[in-house]
Amino acid sequence: MFITCLDMEGVLVPEIWIAFAKESGIPELKRTTRDEPDYDKLMKWRLGILKEHGLGLKEIQATIAKIDPMPGAKEFLDELRSMCQVIILSDTFDEFAKPLMEKLGWPTIFCNSLEVAPDGEITGYKMRCEKSKLTTVKALQSIGYETIASGDSFNDLGMIQASKAGFLFKSTEQIKKDYPELPAFEEYSELLDAIKKVIL
Repeated sequence: MFITCLDMEGVLVPEIWIAFAKESGIPELKRTTRDEPDYDKLMKWRLGILKEHGLGLKEIQATIAKIDPMPGAKEFLDELRSMCQVIILSDTFDEFAKPLMEKLGWPTIFCNSLEVAPDGEITGYKMRCEKSKLTTVKALQSIGYETIASGDSFNDLGMIQASKAGFLFKSTEQIKKDYPELPAFEEYSELLDAIKKVIL
């Protein structure tokens, strides 16, 4: 019994923080988990910048409302879900993900949550569990699933390496160079074919 675990940003939808950096005119916010492996450090830095500029959840959600899934992402997901169970494992937050999940046809997503003050300031965040992607993959394996995993960033490497089959997708040249043993794809059709070979 297979279950495929996919990262969300950079794999199915564009990076939310990069879109918000463009929208808000704050280029520093373009930094993502592709650049900073320490997620806690990255988020604290982001929240500091938001506070400095007086920006909160409302402004980020207004940007997210304009984001569409990557071309072909929904079709890829629909076909994959017809072959096996799929869970999106993301370090994003419920408050960001919902409109994107609607556009993707409501796939299952496990992510984190934000702490938001009454005035909309994001004051903190609550991680679902430590190393959430790797922890979730191991938990799925403990209840009898064989996992397949794919993602693009540093925080996806744990789940990719721990799975029966793992693939980089639309990753950076540096990550591909550092992990040459991991098959790397750029097109959904290639990733789907690779997953099919494992499942069928």
